[in-house]
Amino acid sequence: MKVADVDLTRDLGELATLAADDEGLDDLLRRGLDWLARVAPYDLATIFVLQEGRLVARAARGRLADDRVKRHTLQLKDFPSLREALETRRARAFTEHDHSHGDGDPFDGVLDLPHGHACMVVPLYAGDQSLGVLTLDRTVCEPYPQSAVELVEVYGQVLAAAIRSAERGRKMERLHQQDHEHAKLLEQELAGESAGILETSKSAAMRELQQRARQVALTDTPVLILGETGTGKERLARTLHAWSRRADQPFVAINCAAIPEGLIESELFGHVKGAFTGAGRDRPGRFPMANGGTLFLDEIGDLPLSLQPKLLRALQEGQLEPVGSDQTLKVDVRILAATHVDIDKAIAEKRFREDLYYRLSVFPLRLPPLRERLEDLPRLCEVLLLEQARRTGRRGVKVTSEGLAKLQGHAWPGNLRELANVLERATILAGGARLGPDVLDLPAPRRDASLPAPKLSQARTLDDVQREHVERVLRATGGRIYGKDGAARLLGLPPSTLQSRMQKLGLRRAKARR
Repeated sequence: MKVADVDLTRDLGELATLAADDEGLDDLLRRGLDWLARVAPYDLATIFVLQEGRLVARAARGRLADDRVKRHTLQLKDFPSLREALETRRARAFTEHDHSHGDGDPFDGVLDLPHGHACMVVPLYAGDQSLGVLTLDRTVCEPYPQSAVELVEVYGQVLAAAIRSAERGRKMERLHQQDHEHAKLLEQELAGESAGILETSKSAAMRELQQRARQVALTDTPVLILGETGTGKERLARTLHAWSRRADQPFVAINCAAIPEGLIESELFGHVKGAFTGAGRDRPGRFPMANGGTLFLDEIGDLPLSLQPKLLRALQEGQLEPVGSDQTLKVDVRILAATHVDIDKAIAEKRFREDLYYRLSVFPLRLPPLRERLEDLPRLCEVLLLEQARRTGRRGVKVTSEGLAKLQGHAWPGNLRELANVLERATILAGGARLGPDVLDLPAPRRDASLPAPKLSQARTLDDVQREHVERVLRATGGRIYGKDGAARLLGLPPSTLQSRMQKLGLRRAKARR
């Protein structure tokens, strides 16, 4: 009996281990039924799961376990003895006398079992949930002893726990899949609109940017997106992700400037329970959440200097350690970063590591400000109003041609973000679906408070100021537009944009040389 006790302990231990693995259910049921034969010999062992008032065969072992048994289904209402086992939650050994004076044998019409054969029914339950029954049948006319019934009842509880674990796993997987599909749908909408802005742009600079973005999107090369605040750097990052081979995997974003310095490490790499005050449980960071996909590090120029070596290690080696843990995690993440900070200046002032900069800026992309791509205003208004409609429910809102003309005359220091705010204000003020100049409330140009306000008689037009400045730069470069020392580079404009601006300002192209 001592050996049997040791075997029982070992069997239950292995069954409990398998019960924790949802994918091991079939193997667990097979092993569990095989091990039962050591304490309760059988010719047929069958697990029935309860499904809408029916008992459906889930697993069967033994020499009588043929395809008929594995396809067998019982109506629970036709078998009072099985209902009783489920209600009392107690295992019971049956004899032929019980079946002949009760509800018949569960395998009548399926197997030709002899009169007087032994049968055992074990309820399978977990918590307050009835999951099904386990039946054991022998062809010999020898009833199961009560000691065997009690042992099989213990096995049945472990098997029930495995079945419930599998059911929960399937439900969680369905919920996870639904969440994934929903997130993917939203991601496709956001990325699709952002990609549409690139693909339909009339700006030469944006068309060139689109070509470069498509080239790098198909690689895992880190990309550093540069540009003024509000130019749409996250939109470009989402587009790169949508065009990449990782499009079906997560896109995770974090704004490095929006999180307090003491929390940014935990946000990036995660933490373990007890790592610091308030860490009541393990929590994954953005890197583990983005595993297999893309991580967008917005405002990377504001990342604390103390954290930059750890980020560099994660980029170079694909390894990280959660806060408070001595375990190293491996991650596979494609990095996209963005900043409006002057990185060269930050490096010179020892606020940003040069080696991290070179790791991130393998393939830089620069987004032009809105004032350099005003030809895209009609399309940008359409996209921003469509996004706004999803939040507010006001659909069909459009900017009139007169409204667009007013928008064209603004300098847009806040870029797309400022444009979105102007359109949202106009939508609130407008009584209908047409946004004209009367509801497009443009903010006054910002002025340095230390300078005196100019007299109205001394005020010059914006074209006059631009013309004077461009002429000054052209004189300094000897009329050269292209090249390292050309006017276009000094002005921060693409050469084609500068030439168009010169024509608009009435500057003779003859002054310009390559």
